[in-house]
Amino acid sequence: MYFSMLDLLDEFECEALRREVVETCHGTTGKVRRFFSGSNPIAFRLRVGHQMKEIRERLDELKSNKAIFDSLTSIDHHGGGGDHHERVNVTHSFVRASKVIGRESEKKQIINLLMEQGEVDQSGNGNVSVIPIVGIGGLGKTTLAKLVYDDERVVGHFEKRMWVSVSVDFEITRLIKMILSSASDTEMSDKLSLDQLQGRLRHALKDKKFLLVLDDVWNEDPIKWSELRDLLIEGAKSGSKILVTTRNTSVAEMMGTIPTNINLEFLSSEDCLSLFVECAFKEGRDKDYPNLFEMGKDIVRKCGGVPLAVKTLGSQLYSKTDEREWKLVRDSEIWELKQEDAGYILPALRLSYTRLPPHLRQCLAYCYHLQKDRFEFSSYDLIRYWMAHGILDQSRVQGNMELEDIGELYFKDLWARSFFQNVIDYHMFYIFDMHDLIHDLVQSVAQGECFTVKSANTKDISENVRHLTFLEAGQNVSTTSQKLNKVRTIIAQETKIDESFMCTCFSRFKYLRVVGLNRCSLQLLPSSIGSLKHLRYLNLSSNEAITKLPNAICKLHSLQTLYLNGCENLEELPRDISKLISLTSYTLTTKQISFTENGVGCLKSLQFLCIIECSNLTSLPPEMSYLASLRTLVLQKCEQLDLGNVNYQGTPLRLQKLCIINLPQMVALPEWFQEAANTLQFLHIGMCENLEALPKWLTSFTSLTKFVIGSCQKLSSLPEGMHSLTSLRELVIDDCPELERRCQRNIGEDWPKISHVPHVSFELVY
Repeated sequence: MYFSMLDLLDEFECEALRREVVETCHGTTGKVRRFFSGSNPIAFRLRVGHQMKEIRERLDELKSNKAIFDSLTSIDHHGGGGDHHERVNVTHSFVRASKVIGRESEKKQIINLLMEQGEVDQSGNGNVSVIPIVGIGGLGKTTLAKLVYDDERVVGHFEKRMWVSVSVDFEITRLIKMILSSASDTEMSDKLSLDQLQGRLRHALKDKKFLLVLDDVWNEDPIKWSELRDLLIEGAKSGSKILVTTRNTSVAEMMGTIPTNINLEFLSSEDCLSLFVECAFKEGRDKDYPNLFEMGKDIVRKCGGVPLAVKTLGSQLYSKTDEREWKLVRDSEIWELKQEDAGYILPALRLSYTRLPPHLRQCLAYCYHLQKDRFEFSSYDLIRYWMAHGILDQSRVQGNMELEDIGELYFKDLWARSFFQNVIDYHMFYIFDMHDLIHDLVQSVAQGECFTVKSANTKDISENVRHLTFLEAGQNVSTTSQKLNKVRTIIAQETKIDESFMCTCFSRFKYLRVVGLNRCSLQLLPSSIGSLKHLRYLNLSSNEAITKLPNAICKLHSLQTLYLNGCENLEELPRDISKLISLTSYTLTTKQISFTENGVGCLKSLQFLCIIECSNLTSLPPEMSYLASLRTLVLQKCEQLDLGNVNYQGTPLRLQKLCIINLPQMVALPEWFQEAANTLQFLHIGMCENLEALPKWLTSFTSLTKFVIGSCQKLSSLPEGMHSLTSLRELVIDDCPELERRCQRNIGEDWPKISHVPHVSFELVY
């Protein structure tokens, strides 16, 4: 129902875009031609009118069903239908040290921090230090905290120890009661007022050196934390500590007072195997079953270093000697296992998912398309994917904030909550990956709407599937697809496909929003792609055999993202490309010597433009004045490209990021870049072998925060006046021998020019 309404709204948006193109590009002749076509206004009104009628009937049906449901709910409520409250995972403070494997270094680190007699910590919180332990669900944060809490050195060091399982609700009154109960081993009366409770807490902790463990904290509200913290530190004795476990780095940064959090890493393969053997075999019996032991190694690899997964699967196999049962666990994805086999692994991770705000839950579920066997993903591409499906909050777009900015906020939020890992800042975007168990979590929550076609057999595809990933594009898709009218995504990257497959998909899946066909050995793109009026995202990158694109691609008036990079034999771009009036992100490779007029330069919505590996290209689009919306420009590996022949006139450039890499023709930065002096934040100049000097006007870039210069051998000095770059926080000079020598700290001739920059380095590290 929800998607039907979205599709209807999308119809109106597509119609508005089509009218805009007709009025802009075709004038009266185009309007007359359109009236006699299948897309004339009268036919459109009839079609959407029929859709609106169907939606109204469905809404009436839902309203009727709701009335029945409400009456049943009332009966169930009055009939004592049971407890419907959310189950809270309450932890305790005891764990057998002999059962903990592989956390000795972290334990030692935390105990050393607890023993420190901190005077005043870096946040000025008096004598109470807060030590956060951070990691995804199942890594053993609580187990490690228990291990430390019960260590005899810790027991002897603190006058009072308290353990509180915070979990879902960070409500001050409840927490004070729990702290007092832990401190006195007695339940607190519900009749006590908040003032009375606060008084008792101050009295209980006054002049005491205490250790308080706050286990499983989710609260991100600094005001709530401040209220509790002030009560805890008032009158506390020097050396008191608070140990916090959380899955969210934002929570850790808000609460922590130590320079670096305790970030819990995944267990090593050796430790995981030791833990598995302890859980799966009776003591010493693993040697009796060599085949099971070998399968156990494969099962351990499936667990990805997460001890909860190792313990759960190992315990489920305990004392079982039937190889068939072991093979079932070994060969299944965790999310596919029966509940009794999956145990607490997914529930532990799913809690992280269910605790997400709705908009982040939706974004995480749409990460299903990220393939499990890949190690790197791009945040930029993921955000464009989210945009294509319309799941970013457009109401937040205001001022200088665009949808991409909203998407980056969402990405960073999921990163902070440990759903993404190994994140590397590439300045233009982030590279990251996802732990295998997070992949399994995403697969489990996306069941029914997403399907991966792993063979030519497509009989098992549900009619409700919306997102298809093809690992093998078989002919059977033509028959199976007849029942699939809800598909919104087709991804077949690095999969050999033919024109027949594409024609079938384009003709059957009318509501496609995302088509990813990169590295698919394409030779020809069928003209039928022009019928996909809802398409927002099209990835054709690295299809080296493509020589020409159909002009029908220019009918995709809703298209936001187009990747043509790596199409090194593409002879020319479609002649009507200026009709892609919604295009905001464009990455291209072409054999053209120059761009045609009324082409790329007329894409008024364009915000990201990457021109890469265009070995014949001699100049930028002639209508650069139309690119006033451009925020990011990447020019890379274009051996003949001359940037000096652009006559920019128009509104000031809004460029925020500029990358100029491997342009041997560039001997000086073109003066027209000065138009971005007030907005440019990131500048990367690399492998420009003939660049001899930077212009004096570069010092007027007052918004510049990061400047990277790499492999520019002839560049020997920085311009005078670099101290004017007051926003510059980071300067990287890599493989520029003379310039590096002149910029050495305190001794180089150019050091006084850059001494105000907080971070100066001589190696580009990603």
